Amino acid sequence: MKALTDHQIIKKNGVPLFVVVPYEEYMRMERTTRQEGKVYIPHEVAEKHLLESKSLSRCWREHKGLSQKAVAMRMGISQSSYAQMERTDARLRKATRQRIATALEIDADQMEI
Repeated sequence: MKALTDHQIIKKNGVPLFVVVPYEEYMRMERTTRQEGKVYIPHEVAEKHLLESKSLSRCWREHKGLSQKAVAMRMGISQSSYAQMERTDARLRKATRQRIATALEIDADQMEI
């Protein structure tokens, strides 16, 4: 007989943000999601974005252990130009998000929550 494990719901200010599920269930969901062509955002990236109000490009860059200068070089722009793109109030065009994603070596869909 298999013991049931409750899901843990993590909230901020009473609003659900994350759910902790048993590992076997997670692996089943991951296989299904991959087969359906969906993308993931790592917990660390989502947490920084949602709880610390950082931009997704900054969260991904930090997750990858890159400096602003390194990402800017990959994009062929200056560090100060990239820093402007990383601001939380930056309104990036789709093409710009794609360029950043390419520089970060992630899927462009992972630049949106």
